[in-house]
Amino acid sequence: MGEMAVPADALYGASTQRAVLNFPISGRPMPAAFIHALALVKRASAETNAELSMVEPDVAAAIVAAADEVAEGQHDDAFPIDIYQTGSGTSTNMNMNEVIARLAGQRLGRPVHPNDHVNAAQSSNDVIPTAMQLAAAIELSRTLLPALERLERSLAVKAVEFDAIVKTGRTHLQDATPIRLGQEFAGYAGQLAASRRRARTALDELLSVPLGGTAVGTGINMPAGAAARTCARLATLTGLAVRETDSHFHAQATLDTVIAAHGGLKAIALSLWKIGSDVRLMGMGPRAGIAELALPETQPGSSIMPGKVNPVMVESLTMVVARVVGNDATIGFSQTGSLLELNVMMPVAAAALLESIELLGAVAENFATRTIDGLTATERGPRLVEQGLMLATALAPVIGYDAATKLAKEALASGRTIRELALERGIPAADLDILLDPDRMTRPGSEGGPAGG
Repeated sequence: MGEMAVPADALYGASTQRAVLNFPISGRPMPAAFIHALALVKRASAETNAELSMVEPDVAAAIVAAADEVAEGQHDDAFPIDIYQTGSGTSTNMNMNEVIARLAGQRLGRPVHPNDHVNAAQSSNDVIPTAMQLAAAIELSRTLLPALERLERSLAVKAVEFDAIVKTGRTHLQDATPIRLGQEFAGYAGQLAASRRRARTALDELLSVPLGGTAVGTGINMPAGAAARTCARLATLTGLAVRETDSHFHAQATLDTVIAAHGGLKAIALSLWKIGSDVRLMGMGPRAGIAELALPETQPGSSIMPGKVNPVMVESLTMVVARVVGNDATIGFSQTGSLLELNVMMPVAAAALLESIELLGAVAENFATRTIDGLTATERGPRLVEQGLMLATALAPVIGYDAATKLAKEALASGRTIRELALERGIPAADLDILLDPDRMTRPGSEGGPAGG
């Protein structure tokens, strides 16, 4: 395509510079995690190529050394191409080929070719989706899964700490039968356990990579068995069970794997929203709201109202959730770029996927540290239990559903308690001490009876 002026100190070459000029869109380059994973693919491929006599051993060794430097983050500024670029990611693949070729050539003392050597037995069409999935798998393993485990531990600790605290349950945001505060937090810990399972499922999806399909899934210019060898090397480098897909045509032509994996991330995000939202509701106050929880005070909440403290950590969390849900829509729509033998919206899908993992990991860790660990229960929850109208539910097996309903409505109208009205109707106080024991109502095995949802 003619000559291209490249900065004298740049590690990249003409292909990269042309892409820099062609795509002045967002000013956001591909995520560093993606670049580092792509370098690992180049490293492992070079070793396989040397083993199969596709590339001279000394050239391959120089490529491996150069790729190691890139994978370690030593040359992140050498990858300036915008996310919104060639839909196959070819521009970034060539950027990587040129940088590694330059570094390897400097080490070797003679030219290394970006295509013939660094990109040997590869295509952007299998390398880029492999790097996307590998980068996501690495970040899931290193960042998100440990953060989810950390938050689950914090919630489980609070479940034990709050186990003896009985409060009014709520359904439809209306008063319901009693529940222990610890039971609510055990439910949140259960959500995190399920979230970790979903993250591990996503991880397993991502580890089946398209490497080996080259241009259109047929594996042209790839020696038989080479992809499996390279995947084994990637498994050793990352400690993850990287494996070659059993359907290259499917793996390169769609974003099915990434869509499925990010679906799990969306479920995790919305689980975090549920927990954060509940904590915020129970902390609403401190005087004019529910105020059953006291949230840690992290910073002043108002520039005009002295002494106001807001649930800012939950607000941070909910904004992350909004971003992840938006990223899910982006990744889903990126499937519209799956045309015949190749998806051509991979860079934006990769950026969205990696951003979601990074944000969820950071916010889960922060929420555990700055909110859950410092939560305390107030006296308000237990104090309101005796006034709860749904205590009448415990009387339904004794006096019947209709009579219990009348009792609840009278208590609401008169401002009196269920206990007071039940005593007037002749139910012995000793029986009421058992029937209306809030803690007993929260324990499995209590006598059942009619109840409303």
